[in-house]
Amino acid sequence: MFSRHYRTVKAVFGFTDVILTSLAFILAYETRARLHFQQVFYLDFRAAVLLLTISVLCWIGIGYWFNIYEKLDSAHSRVVLRDTFRQCALGAVCVVVAEYTLRLEPYELSRPFVALFALYAWILLCLFRINAARVIGAVRRRFGTAHFVMVVGSGERARHLGEALEKSSDYGIRLIGFLDEEPGQVKLSRTYEQYPLSRLRELLRRHVIDEIIFAVDSQRLGEMEEVFLLCDEDGVRTRVVVDFFPHVNSEVYLDRLGATPLLTFSAAPHDEVRLLLKRVMDVLLATAALALLSPFMFLIALLIRLTTPGPAIFRQVRCGLNGRRFVFYKFRSMCDNAEELKSSLMYLNRKSTAFKIPNDPRLTAIGGFLRKFSIDEWPQLWNVLKGDMSLVGPRPAVPEEVELYQTWQRRRLRMRPGLTCLWALAGRDKLDFDTWMKMDMQYIDTWSLTLDWNILLRTIPRVLTGRGAY
Repeated sequence: MFSRHYRTVKAVFGFTDVILTSLAFILAYETRARLHFQQVFYLDFRAAVLLLTISVLCWIGIGYWFNIYEKLDSAHSRVVLRDTFRQCALGAVCVVVAEYTLRLEPYELSRPFVALFALYAWILLCLFRINAARVIGAVRRRFGTAHFVMVVGSGERARHLGEALEKSSDYGIRLIGFLDEEPGQVKLSRTYEQYPLSRLRELLRRHVIDEIIFAVDSQRLGEMEEVFLLCDEDGVRTRVVVDFFPHVNSEVYLDRLGATPLLTFSAAPHDEVRLLLKRVMDVLLATAALALLSPFMFLIALLIRLTTPGPAIFRQVRCGLNGRRFVFYKFRSMCDNAEELKSSLMYLNRKSTAFKIPNDPRLTAIGGFLRKFSIDEWPQLWNVLKGDMSLVGPRPAVPEEVELYQTWQRRRLRMRPGLTCLWALAGRDKLDFDTWMKMDMQYIDTWSLTLDWNILLRTIPRVLTGRGAY
């Protein structure tokens, strides 16, 4: 379906969550009031409204955070049941945290009430969501206005577009025919009339046409200036299928520089709001971690200075976002002249581009321990705070390695480097270099705030056990 229909469907799911969550809250409260437990549970109007408002906001926020609304109208029932259970369970936790944070005295939140609230919400939301597609389709057919679309072109690209339009019929989209140089017919799930382009002016006057989509080769677009002008004069919305551009990893969107429209291809995440939230999360967590770890970091730095000559902090130039150079910090885990010895140990290297060797002879007495449990990475929290790095992202490479990258591998520089990444969970230093690169591309292509949290939480047990490092 079109993105505006998609946004409408997401808004519908958000609105129904407000209604159904509120209903579940009321049902849970009434049920708990009728249960003759020893402890009496009661909320006055002010406390009930405050708690209900917090609950609804939490339910909606969790739904958007985990992208639940993006797949509800097409997901399998098992996925709907699982995602809704996760939403309701986390929502119940948020309600409990809110009660203790706000201290709604003299009221004490009833555990049976919270359990009933989560259960009722799960049942009501699942009942609606499992039947969402047919409910939305029925509402559309009864109260919505059909949206009539014509396609310019009759080749394979136009046929694929026609099939997609047919599948969107539940959302009120109606394919009424095709336009091309010659008259004819196009057979999809049913047969559509193909009109010659010369009849466009007549068709616009005789039929309701809300928009026209051009699905032709790039060479033909330049020949259709008069067709675009005719649509513009008539006020008909036009769209152009741009899948003929070879941007296989890019998201395509329209931007503007002043009054000049720009067709933009982005091969890395570009949503400024979500990237800002990622940055806020980085600053908050890095600040908290530095405050918590600072006494231990002081002791580790002192231990390094007492056991080996040289500075406690190792500094190195690394490549950051889009190749920007920055000074990278680590606790020194090797002898002070480790970089000078690197060339003499090159024959032990296990990676094709990066330099990694097991049981590195340059490690200090405590260096192996620091590396095994990633304690040497702690100073990079300062890099995160400065904005050179993120908590999650491809690991920053030295410029010499970047010079050896193949063209497709350079795309990993389009994401801010991080403390941890996908391949850190899959084997860390035991993986080969190409696998590193492919997993970094996978992270960039599927990035979301949920994925970042997932990687962070899964990294913790990996680091504590020291698995995969050498």
